[in-house]
Amino acid sequence: MSSTAVNTGERALLRAQIETLVNSPTLHGSESLCKLLRYLAEHAMEHPGTPPKEYQLATEVFGRPADFDPHLDSTIRVQAGRLRVKLAEYYGSLGVSDPIVVELPKGSYALTYHRRAQAVPPPGAVGIPIKASTATSSGAAAEPAIDWSGRRPWMLAAVALAVLLGLAVATIASLLPGRNAPASAAAGLIEPAPPAFRSFWKPFIAGPEAPWMVFSNAEFLGRPETGMRYYKRGIDPAGPILDHYTGVGEVLAVHELDRVFGQLQHPIRVKRGSLFSLDDAKNTNLIFIGSPSENLTLLEIPGSQEFVFQRVTSGPRKGDLAVVNMHPQAGEAAAYLATPSGQTQAEDYAVIALEKGINPTQSVLILAGTTTIGTQAAVEYVCRQNSVEDLLKRLSVSDSGEIKPFEAVLHVKVIRGVPVETELVAVRKRAP
Repeated sequence: MSSTAVNTGERALLRAQIETLVNSPTLHGSESLCKLLRYLAEHAMEHPGTPPKEYQLATEVFGRPADFDPHLDSTIRVQAGRLRVKLAEYYGSLGVSDPIVVELPKGSYALTYHRRAQAVPPPGAVGIPIKASTATSSGAAAEPAIDWSGRRPWMLAAVALAVLLGLAVATIASLLPGRNAPASAAAGLIEPAPPAFRSFWKPFIAGPEAPWMVFSNAEFLGRPETGMRYYKRGIDPAGPILDHYTGVGEVLAVHELDRVFGQLQHPIRVKRGSLFSLDDAKNTNLIFIGSPSENLTLLEIPGSQEFVFQRVTSGPRKGDLAVVNMHPQAGEAAAYLATPSGQTQAEDYAVIALEKGINPTQSVLILAGTTTIGTQAAVEYVCRQNSVEDLLKRLSVSDSGEIKPFEAVLHVKVIRGVPVETELVAVRKRAP
């Protein structure tokens, strides 16, 4: 099937495949990605061979204003990258036998699709008896037909078991600390890291030790089926505490950082905050994901000093978490707060801070929002080439230079629980 000549039959096949994709577990729940996929598919059918413009996607799909500037806003590039990863993930697992393959080539917004060159033969077909060829009325031999009678149930079970075993092996291999990242890179499976990444992440890949990635997990009282709330230390009486929950932003953040460190060919270690100890911090670089309000270990190590997380103590926002600007400069706010509680979240603020550790030869990176969505945005900011390049420019660090301690605040626009745009609103270079 060619995407340059889209007839009625091809349209029906593509639309059916798109519906299969958006209803799959891989994309289900990612409303923004499903909306983008449907738009790109319709555009490919209506305007074959002509990719849509970034501005067009921003205004028509994501509702960006008419003054949208793709040089200042990376929303579309980020969303397209996420969709590209999801498509590859789907066709590498659930869609391995789908007759239509949909792709979003790197560096383009033109969706492509094609039939599989050859259908994947049913596993176990080799060695299974087949019926003898029969002659057609014209005398030509018909294609032999495989006799699957009585075999389909166990064949399906075998296929399912093989897929599950393959996924399990792949998952275990990816989590092993000693996985061979350089070999994967040499085989072309990992995209090489851009120079800006190597400059920004240099403190965390310079030594042989894998850094600890510590994600927040708040303490709760109650049970999921009857209701849960935050545990108020020093106020609530002692009792069973649930400390094995974390936000969606932290989950996606760990995935993003794992991807970047894969490009950097350096291992990482992951641990939830409630299990982290100061012994882990003595001689190891640390990356904290989440604010001190939930990542309590941050209270015990050197943290941000210019932009500090504090609860509002009075007024209509009493109790809300804010990023307090300890030394406001011209044009800066004294405090940054997300959308008030009880309203649909439209904005958040996050802190990116690079500090020296308890051991001054080690580094600590804090990536934290006032909500889990802000935390996700902070991590995505330092995992995207264009935003890392912008940050290095603001810090006067070249791609080959050495980054020094700093603190920065991000303003995050949120649509339907997804960070869609980030803006660097304040930066401080820390004095030696």
